[in-house]
Amino acid sequence: MGALDYGRRTMLRLLALGAVSGLVFDGAAAQPAARGAVPPLRPPTARRQPTIVIDPGHGGIDPGAVSPSGNYEKDIVLATAGLLASQLAAAHRYRVLLTRSTDEFIPLRDRVARARAWKADLFLSIHADALPESEMRGLSVFTLSAEASDRVAAAVATRENRADLVAGIDLARQPREVGNVLIDLARRQSGNLSILLARKVVDQLVREVVLLEHPQRSADFVVLTAPDVPSVLVELGCLSNPQEERLLRQHAYQQKLARGLARAVEAYFAMRIVS
Repeated sequence: MGALDYGRRTMLRLLALGAVSGLVFDGAAAQPAARGAVPPLRPPTARRQPTIVIDPGHGGIDPGAVSPSGNYEKDIVLATAGLLASQLAAAHRYRVLLTRSTDEFIPLRDRVARARAWKADLFLSIHADALPESEMRGLSVFTLSAEASDRVAAAVATRENRADLVAGIDLARQPREVGNVLIDLARRQSGNLSILLARKVVDQLVREVVLLEHPQRSADFVVLTAPDVPSVLVELGCLSNPQEERLLRQHAYQQKLARGLARAVEAYFAMRIVS
């Protein structure tokens, strides 16, 4: 895959030219970002910090999954995403942003658009599931696929996608042939890197928390459709399982999840350096 190829968008823009001739975490400090605003570009450096966008699912009028005792997915994932952002920012190696830092509703297409506008090198969407069988529990991680890997994956994607309409990619200013080639190139690379990140999530958390059977899955999630950003959707656990619901509400357990996900991100970038 090459050594930290963060210039992939530049390469794609050059190909196109030739063919057609929240909350911002900076190091350990955090500063608010205006709603819908794109963070300012940094002066060029020899090796810029990778940008990681963390997406707490749902919010506002959309509570997400609701546990039998009335706890909302949107609250649990916002708290855990904030802890993950702090963990990554403390390393002083990444530029970390949240798609939302408060209880607000953001359409799925806007979450994808923000990640792309912020030139994300990695996108993690954080969720908590509710399954029909209350005995089912465990963390799982999803990558994008037109066909779901299994029945459960298909059901999860259907529920998550219900929050918004599928967003298209506007290539109106490019010839159709050029757009198709560029999207295909970007999507192939991003898809492979997304699978790599999903493996690292499973590797880092398998000894820390309970994982759902076959924890690495794929489905057609709208929020993972950015063609040029490696993306995964992490289901932290099942709010429909009483034992796991109690754990997901605990700050200590949220910290454990955040630490494991942060290690997965570190392992992902380490693998890209040496590969």
